[in-house]
Amino acid sequence: MEEQDIYHPYFITLIKTFQMKRNLVKIVLVAAGLSLLVVDASAQGRRGNRRGNNPPTNDQQQQQNNNNNPPGNYPTNGNIPYRYDSSASGGLDTVLRRSLRQESAFAEDSSTTLIPLDYEYLRKDDALYAEKVWRELDLREKMNQTFRYEGKEGDGDQQFMTILLKAVTSGKVMAFQDDRFTQPLTQADIQTIMGGGVGADTSKVTDVNDPSKIVEYVITPKVFNVKDIQKIRIKEQWVFDREASRMFCRIIGICPVKTAYFEGTKRERGVEPLFWIYYPDLRNLLASHQVYNSKNMGASRMTWEELFESRMFSSYIIKSELDNSSNKTIQAMIKDPILRLLEGDNIKNRIFDYEQGLWSY
Repeated sequence: MEEQDIYHPYFITLIKTFQMKRNLVKIVLVAAGLSLLVVDASAQGRRGNRRGNNPPTNDQQQQQNNNNNPPGNYPTNGNIPYRYDSSASGGLDTVLRRSLRQESAFAEDSSTTLIPLDYEYLRKDDALYAEKVWRELDLREKMNQTFRYEGKEGDGDQQFMTILLKAVTSGKVMAFQDDRFTQPLTQADIQTIMGGGVGADTSKVTDVNDPSKIVEYVITPKVFNVKDIQKIRIKEQWVFDREASRMFCRIIGICPVKTAYFEGTKRERGVEPLFWIYYPDLRNLLASHQVYNSKNMGASRMTWEELFESRMFSSYIIKSELDNSSNKTIQAMIKDPILRLLEGDNIKNRIFDYEQGLWSY
């Protein structure tokens, strides 16, 4: 018992000393760890600064570009002004500018309510011969120059296509999608077909002294130009009436055809038929507009209705029902353009010869 009492305090002191040393070692290790973390963070910061001077990688550059690029609807022109060009050529001149004084030495007929003569009635039983023919008028031909007269008179622009398109867009006559007049077109469809006012072209104007400096942007609206219509298609029917013993020609429909060009050139790419108009619905309107008097044949001027009924235009046949069981155009059957014209003349001569062959002398 006495030996245990003597060594007991010694063991207690030894244990306390060991615990103090262990706590001191822990404190030193923690302090060393914190110092290492601080040194490593400082080193990484210095390496990051040095790395920032190096060129970025592709992924980093792409990400930076995506962050720097503005959205698509953000104006990127800076302070460069825009100017709207309202002098674009084309469109339909719907403004009537009547003269406030008498323009001629004699009083002109200002009547616009002329009514065309009714057609002679044709009975189906008397139709000994009937054939439908499709023609095409090229307005660039000399005989068809009256269709392109650009004069301004009391009833507006005198171009035939302007008169026709104004009647369609105003709703005076109905337009159809096909030559059988089965699908009428709405005004929205007409505007889409004509394409006027849809979209615009923007061009930049540079400084004369410094071509690299942009002065302004000019916005030019897209308008429908009636001069792009250089051809007209006509659907007609030739009927030989046995009671009258003569051949009648009745126009059934009219179709304006727009010429399409290859982009940036004047080389024709093809033609685009716009719509069909039933000709009997158009007769009253055509009778109210006079034709340009190119031959100066006195003071009287014929109307557009009289011009069509008198056949005072130049055309060529593009399709007929004669020996055409496949219902194809001449262009689809004959590729050579000269042979197509000859085939059209052949169809015209066959119609003429049929009537002449019925007479005996």
